[in-house]
Amino acid sequence: MSEHNHVVSKDGSVAIEMVKETLNRIEPGQREEILNDFDAFRNYLRKRVELARKIGLSEAQLAQAAEKVADYLAAYEEPRNSEEKLLLELWKTGSKEERAKFASMLVRLALSETD
Repeated sequence: MSEHNHVVSKDGSVAIEMVKETLNRIEPGQREEILNDFDAFRNYLRKRVELARKIGLSEAQLAQAAEKVADYLAAYEEPRNSEEKLLLELWKTGSKEERAKFASMLVRLALSETD
């Protein structure tokens, strides 16, 4: 798949309009599993963050991408479990600066070991 089919490009820019298209490319059953189960969601994020790191994105670029994707998800996806509900409430409550810090924390959460 070429670079123009991805949400995040090698230079770190984020094509927010690609988020919906990217979600729609995931098979419906797999998409539901990712969005319904927090551990599956976290594993999906981990794989995407690891891929972004491999193409050379910095921590700051990863956090900026996470912030834009989180903005999209907050606007267009309903939380499907209690963890996502909490994330959404924290996201909506935060200021722009707090959201930027929160996005950075979400990247670190995706990369942290699960129990």
